[in-house]
Formats: sequence, C-alpha cells, structure tokens
Amino acid sequence: MAKKYSNKINKIRSFALSLVFIGFIIMYFGIFFKSHPIVMTLFMILGLLAIIASTLVYFWIGMLSTKAVQVVCPNCNKPTKILGRVDMCMYCREPLTVDPNLVGKEFDEKYNKKQN
Repeated sequence: MAKKYSNKINKIRSFALSLVFIGFIIMYFGIFFKSHPIVMTLFMILGLLAIIASTLVYFWIGMLSTKAVQVVCPNCNKPTKILGRVDMCMYCREPLTVDPNLVGKEFDEKYNKKQN
C-alpha cells in the first residue's frame, strides 16, 4: 500500500494541535493525584509545557509559512504554499514541485533532502 502524503505545513499544524490536546490530557491526569499536591503540580506543569511547546510550534510554522513559495495548483486552481522542492497541494493533494528537473517524476519526499 502506498504511503499517504500530505502538505508539510498541514502536518506541522496538526502536530501543534495534538500538543495542545496532549497537554490537556497530561493536566487531567494531575486531577487523580489531588491528595499528592507535588505530583499534581508536576502534571500541571508538564501539561502547561506541552501547551507552550504547541504555541512555539505554531509560531515557527507561521514564520516558515510566510517564506514558503505560493503557487496555483494546476488541478484545483487554488493557491497553495510549497515548502521545499516538492510538496502536496493543501486542498486536493496534487503533487507539486518548483524544480523543473523533477517535473513528470514520481512524487517522493526524498527530493527535499540535501544531496551530499
């Protein structure tokens, strides 16, 4: 079965959103330790750190998104942003590239890695 690809910006945003929920879940585990204030406080702090990490990831991808190349997808005709040499359309998952040498080649995320 082929690997499912998605847009890099959306992947990072999904990761940041999951950090928010993970932080809340960690904080809720602290409720089970009401009788042990130090343990409860530890869980609350760890949950808060996960939420702060989410904020930092959102900020980072926002800054990265401003530098991304914006192109119009040939399939759905919507503007989308590309990070790296190859990426997927944010809307229709059409493989896109900004490198003319890769036009017509099979989509592979390895094209974004630096060649030594």
